[in-house]
Amino acid sequence: MKLDGLHLLLTYQCTFECDHCFVFGSPWQNGTMTIAMIREVLKQAKEAGSIEWIYFEGGEPFLYYQTMQAGINEAIISGFKIGIVTNSYWATSDEDALLWLKPLAGKVQDLTISSDLFHFTEKESQQSKVVTRVAGELNIPVGVICIDLPEKHGVSTIGQIPPESASIMYRGRAAVKLAPTATLYPTALFTTCPHENLRDPGRVHIDSLGNLHICQGIIIGNLFKTPLNDICENFNPSKHPILAPLLQGGPLKLASVYNLPRADYYADACHLCYESRKLLRERFPDILGPDQMYCVPGI
Repeated sequence: MKLDGLHLLLTYQCTFECDHCFVFGSPWQNGTMTIAMIREVLKQAKEAGSIEWIYFEGGEPFLYYQTMQAGINEAIISGFKIGIVTNSYWATSDEDALLWLKPLAGKVQDLTISSDLFHFTEKESQQSKVVTRVAGELNIPVGVICIDLPEKHGVSTIGQIPPESASIMYRGRAAVKLAPTATLYPTALFTTCPHENLRDPGRVHIDSLGNLHICQGIIIGNLFKTPLNDICENFNPSKHPILAPLLQGGPLKLASVYNLPRADYYADACHLCYESRKLLRERFPDILGPDQMYCVPGI
């Protein structure tokens, strides 16, 4: 496996608790990277040799602005390009946004903001307008993530969510909050993974525990226990107990291989996959986690 990007889940905490969130971001969540953790990730990323991009996201990374800023500075010294994903809660005025963004000018190659009806009362929020305006003045490239409501059908994609209206992926909180009222489709349709490249992902997410997520909640290693280079070199999806059946026949195959109970209809492939993974967590605790990704009570 050859990676070109690492997406750091700087924190599971968030100012919002959106129904569509697949990492269960919330003000009450725990799990945040320290600067020492970031340094270790950057060190291993540099040793990997193929990684170009480091993204800071969450949760909401601006909640830990000083740590994020310090991590960005160290990543730049190591020669990485920088991206940030934020809900832009902090952009309450042009003047205030300038305070947040000016220290990042000339350092960030991609500032992606969330703006949709899950985050704000308008699809194009006032915060997104402020960020776009101020970032433009500072020559910081801006993109927008917009997730359509359940009754709308946006585009589907593999990998990074595109800068246009995208469909909900019914995993995480979306499987809990939105799937019960969504249009359902026959389980027999879900024979592929439509959103992730499970053989050659290109980028993975890393949380504060060191877990590498090929898809949020599916772990392929822990770089605080095993060097990133070794994880990449030994990555074999055809022998991974979760990825192998997904590659053979999607979420339907995953449920069938482990003889899991399943309904006749689901909102999408992610919905069936997520519900199946929840049933398998006790059997594969080091692979299907951490608790934050599955909203275990008490987290």
